[in-house]
Amino acid sequence: MITLSAEAFDPYRLLREFTEGVDGVGAVASFTGLVRGEGDVGVSALILEHHSTLTRGAIEEAVQKARRQWDLLDLRIVHRIGRVEVGEPIVLVATAAKHRRDAFESCDMLMDFLKTDVPFWKKEFSQQGERWVEPGAKDHHDRSRWS
Repeated sequence: MITLSAEAFDPYRLLREFTEGVDGVGAVASFTGLVRGEGDVGVSALILEHHSTLTRGAIEEAVQKARRQWDLLDLRIVHRIGRVEVGEPIVLVATAAKHRRDAFESCDMLMDFLKTDVPFWKKEFSQQGERWVEPGAKDHHDRSRWS
């Protein structure tokens, strides 16, 4: 299931619901990303813009790739759009499989794709003003592991 939402979400509740709803599961891996304050820069919030059709389509492509590569029983992706404050969850990726390696690796791959391949436009607000944020070299390097 894929959810794009302007509303805050509780990753712990969603993960509990996800885990309870999967039969035959031997492993669940999850990643929750939070908006960080970025130290000296003093980030106060992010705004994430997206194009509903393009963004959802790119996530669906990543999901299909994960399902082809690993033996997954289920997965869940929740991604915020709109304004997200420091400390709030911005993304949750959860994967369920019979075996841990499938859960771990698929969760990792999906996060790398979300970071680099999915069209989200992220604007950072800080004490120094606002700026658009692009994936960095490390993000692209991480993503290259799955090619």
